[in-house]
Amino acid sequence: MVLVAGVDSSTQSVKVVVRDAHTGELVRQGRSPHPDTTEVNPEIWVSALSAAMSGILDGVTAISIAGQQHGMVVLDEHDQVIRPALLWNDTRSAQDALDLVDEEGGPEFWANAVGSVPVASFTVSKIRWLARNEPHNAARVAKLMLPHDYLTWCLAGQPDEFYTDRGDASGTGYWSPALGSYQSELVQRALGHVPQLPKVLGPSVAAYETSNGVMLGAGTGDNMAAALGLNVQPGDVVVSLGTSGTAFAGSRIPSADPTGIVAGFADATGNFLPLVCTLNAARILDSTAAMLRVSLERLGELALSAKSGAEGLVLIPYFDGERTPNLPDSSGSLHGITRTNFVDANIARAAVEGMLLGMAEAVEALEQQGVVAQRILIIGGAAANRAVAQVAATIFAQPVFIPTPDEYVALGAAKQAAWCVSQEAAPPTWHTSGQTLAAPVSTQFNAALLDRYQNYRGALYDLSR
Repeated sequence: MVLVAGVDSSTQSVKVVVRDAHTGELVRQGRSPHPDTTEVNPEIWVSALSAAMSGILDGVTAISIAGQQHGMVVLDEHDQVIRPALLWNDTRSAQDALDLVDEEGGPEFWANAVGSVPVASFTVSKIRWLARNEPHNAARVAKLMLPHDYLTWCLAGQPDEFYTDRGDASGTGYWSPALGSYQSELVQRALGHVPQLPKVLGPSVAAYETSNGVMLGAGTGDNMAAALGLNVQPGDVVVSLGTSGTAFAGSRIPSADPTGIVAGFADATGNFLPLVCTLNAARILDSTAAMLRVSLERLGELALSAKSGAEGLVLIPYFDGERTPNLPDSSGSLHGITRTNFVDANIARAAVEGMLLGMAEAVEALEQQGVVAQRILIIGGAAANRAVAQVAATIFAQPVFIPTPDEYVALGAAKQAAWCVSQEAAPPTWHTSGQTLAAPVSTQFNAALLDRYQNYRGALYDLSR
């Protein structure tokens, strides 16, 4: 049996899976937590990865790491970390994103140059924040990495060269998926100079080989790995409900949305992955359950006991500000309250609907960029809640499927590792998980829900501009 390992280094934890390279069968797995924060010393990731890998890598021939996108890891000329890494969910760089867009020809320029319009999450915005707020640190930056680049580089023993892949590079705001190259002038504009950047490798190219002969794949971003793990096909739109919410679809052509809603990313196979990301997803349910003083399971039961539409309650779920639409300083709000509808069941229903309606807007935006959505696949921690599956069938116009719960990001990373070993023309398919229809046929799509949500959201957007 040839074994490979896949790593998911996410915001909240690191997960490692060891799988059979030929069948995808899960052999072993490990896990370790990350601190709940928006900036962190990257050495904490290294320690957590070491703990998660401890005792489970015997016989592994290749490893690939998928990591949270966009984070800024900066090293000096001695390869020392200069400051804590800024993560995707750190919104301090919101004004810097706006400044960059204004200075460099507007949204259309950025969409054409790099496939996406910068927001606070993007690495290019964060290096501008660094230059503006910590110029002494900005001047010291000799190497600029993403989280997964840094972890792969550390596993390799911190050599002079370091690498990334098309997928994660496409989320920086200074690498073009359409052209397949860095736009170095944008780094210069944001940081003040151009440090050493990772070389961008093809999806099945090994970045390194360790001293004991283990291949290290180029790795990728977490959303790209999830798409690879799910075997995403044309017509599939994946809605991932983790700390953030994402909706993405596979594409053979690059996208460029000047509105900034759809990010024109690359995927982990050599194609493209148009994607919409929100800051708020599963934590909406966590916060609502905590407020109601119930478990997540009970929150789901309450939500299902209420009618579709929560008797007029509408939750705008911008608890941590928002990235899409670009409202980093906004907050959540509950609308349509009356004396009769303001009860636990409707509040629970409004929380589930609010989270999903934000993602329905994301799917709508993908369709406006030419994506043909034939079915919705819902994954992520919140997908395990029975109410999410049932309510989703009333929110999305397409059939909703729930894949068998799995660590899809780590699974996709393991597929990439197996691809490095096999050097086949395409990655393994690994039919490891089934899919079930989310809700019974009697569950009816309610088109009015999105209209009402968009009316309240639109008013909030107008007030925030």
